[in-house]
Amino acid sequence: MQFREMRRKRQQLSQEETLSILQHATAGTLALLGDDDYPYAVPISYVYADGRLYFHTALSGHKVDAIRRHSKASFCVIDKDEIHGKEYTTYFRSVIAFGRIRIIEDTDEKLRTARMLGDRYNPNDEESLQKELDKSLAHMAMICLDIEHLTGKEAIELVRMKG
Repeated sequence: MQFREMRRKRQQLSQEETLSILQHATAGTLALLGDDDYPYAVPISYVYADGRLYFHTALSGHKVDAIRRHSKASFCVIDKDEIHGKEYTTYFRSVIAFGRIRIIEDTDEKLRTARMLGDRYNPNDEESLQKELDKSLAHMAMICLDIEHLTGKEAIELVRMKG
C-alpha cells in the first residue's frame, strides 16, 4: 500500500514531534471497519512502544468483531485543539497512525502489554497492578496496532509562530 503524502507539507510535524505526541497523549480514536462496512470509531486509551500501539478491550464486542474481520485500522490523537473564534480557525496539533491491527493471542505478549498499559496509567504501583491483572487479565483482550504509516500535522498558525 502506498500511503498518501500530506498535501500541506509545511504543516507536517517532524517524526520527533509526532512520536512525542504519541508518547504523551493519553487517549485517541481507533477507527475500524465495523458492521455492514460502516466505519466504527471509538475513543480509547493506549500505550505506544517501538512502532506499535497497544489497547485493551473486552473479550467480545464490536471492536473485537471488527478486528477479526478486517486487519486495517487507523488511530488519531488530538494533542491540541484551541479555538480562535475571531480568526474562524482552530490551532490544532494531531497525529494519525495507519496500520494492521490484531488481537494478541500469545499469553506472554498479552501479559507484557497489559503491564505496559497499567504502568502507563498508574506508574510505580506494582502491587496494585498485579492484583488487577490477577483479577482481570483472563477477562480482557489486548490489541496491537503495528504502525505502517504515521503523520503529524499542526495548524498553519502554529507553524508561523515557530519561525
